[in-house]
Amino acid sequence: MIHSVRADQPSFKTVEFTNGFNVVVAERTPEATKKDSRNGSGKTSLIEIIHFCLGASAKPKEGLRRPELEGWTFFLDIDLRGRRYLISRNTEKYGRIYIEGDYSDWPITPKEDVDGNAALSVKQWNAVLGWLVFNIAIPKPDDKYQPTFRSLISYFIRKGRDAFSIPFEHFRKQSVWDKQVNNAFLLGLGWEYAQRWQLLKDKEQAVKQLKSVAQSGLLSNLMGTTGNLETAVVRLEEQVRQTKAQLETFQVHPQYSEIEERANQLTNLIHQFSNANVHDRQLIQLYEGNLLEEQPANNETVTKIYEEAGIILPKQIVRRFDEVKAFHEKISSDRRTFLEEERRRLTAVIAERENSIRISSQERASLMEILQTHGALEEYTKLQQQHLQRFAELEEVRTRLNNLHQFEREQSNLKIENEQLLVEARADHDERRELRERAISLFNANSEALYKSPGNLIINTDSTGFKFQVEIERSSSQGIEQMKVFCYDLTLAQLWAEKEKGLGVLIHDSTIFDGVDERQVAQALELAAYTSQAIGFQYICCLNSDLIPYQDFSPDFDIDQYRRLELTDATIEGGLFGIRF
Repeated sequence: MIHSVRADQPSFKTVEFTNGFNVVVAERTPEATKKDSRNGSGKTSLIEIIHFCLGASAKPKEGLRRPELEGWTFFLDIDLRGRRYLISRNTEKYGRIYIEGDYSDWPITPKEDVDGNAALSVKQWNAVLGWLVFNIAIPKPDDKYQPTFRSLISYFIRKGRDAFSIPFEHFRKQSVWDKQVNNAFLLGLGWEYAQRWQLLKDKEQAVKQLKSVAQSGLLSNLMGTTGNLETAVVRLEEQVRQTKAQLETFQVHPQYSEIEERANQLTNLIHQFSNANVHDRQLIQLYEGNLLEEQPANNETVTKIYEEAGIILPKQIVRRFDEVKAFHEKISSDRRTFLEEERRRLTAVIAERENSIRISSQERASLMEILQTHGALEEYTKLQQQHLQRFAELEEVRTRLNNLHQFEREQSNLKIENEQLLVEARADHDERRELRERAISLFNANSEALYKSPGNLIINTDSTGFKFQVEIERSSSQGIEQMKVFCYDLTLAQLWAEKEKGLGVLIHDSTIFDGVDERQVAQALELAAYTSQAIGFQYICCLNSDLIPYQDFSPDFDIDQYRRLELTDATIEGGLFGIRF
């Protein structure tokens, strides 16, 4: 229960509430609306102050952290777990929440500052509020998808126009898991199943993303099919065995390069000697042919030549015939001698080369035997690198194959886990039948009080989690959607009042009645007044005076007796803050 809301500025209008039905009325004047007044009378700001003191986030230059409210401190006098506390929060030092009251048994103890004021951080305060109001354990850093105080309280104190659109949402585009977890918690259902569904969805999403990345080619170790990868494994295993065997039998000679170079030199030398011998043998054949052609001078030929020379050159021919003959024989003899000597010399050179070829061939053969049975370090290194490369390829393919097997197993396990979760959730759903039927009964009664026919609160479970829906007949009536929200919120307030837990407060802004038929507005307010007083929870409604359907109330219902605060936008002093901005 909220006892009062106030501020440390004298212009602020303190408001005090009682248990049961409470109304904050705002007088709206057309003249003031046309002039300025962004904050209007301030009834919506009153709800914002309550949220501010209950640990809501505070964005810079928005809401209560506007420059005009800098340094303001707001106070909330409230009951929590049967004890009364005074909560305060400053717009400038908004990161600390100050507490006055008995907090000796709190799971997180406030720390006193230098002035002796006990305070908690906003995060700590929200954790403590979850424990105080909804009996939620203090969350651990790695907890995910659990009901939180800020989300739960927003179904009892809705803020903003979008909060009144759908019963199961308190802001537009609220995540599915948040709706499932928190609504299941508030209705007494197994919210843990909603949590497990979301964790399962996270796994499914991770698998889908992994598959998508693999198919796009960005993740090579998950590409391929099982058959292709198994074939590649067999092929690479054989290659690895072969290179391993070669490495095991490989003998490295320390002078392999020098031996290889010497063998190459010997090969070149043998080729040079062989080529030279071929050339010299050809010369010997030529010389032997010349020897056969070389004949002594023929006397008749010489005589004939001499006579012809004497006729042609009588004066120049002075030598005797015998001298000429002797000279010719000398030349022939010298030529034969030269040819014989050259043939003998070349034969000896060839024999010497043949001996060198034989010696070189023997040395080369010995070296080649070493080269055939040993290898160079470079060759061994290359072979080792090739082996390691094949082995790395094999391991990479094995990894891909294992990942693919794990990926396929994970997909199958997720399907099985999802089915098991659905079976467990449905069994738990059946076990909580009484709680579920109580909520349905309350909602039906609330809707019937407004429309003379019961509505339906529908709660189902399927493979994606909890499904919540509300139906009210005469859906063509004006403002029917807001009345669905009203009936649902009132149902939650009734359920938690019966448990004697929770904050014991339900607050609605006038937004919930925008566009609603005046008859339904009157019936809703009377229902809220009766229910809150009968069960013992606090209902606070902020209304614009021109929308109060006085003519549609029951004769014995006087709404004015529940007025706790009257605001107006006609004057600066008439608003909640007593200032304009």
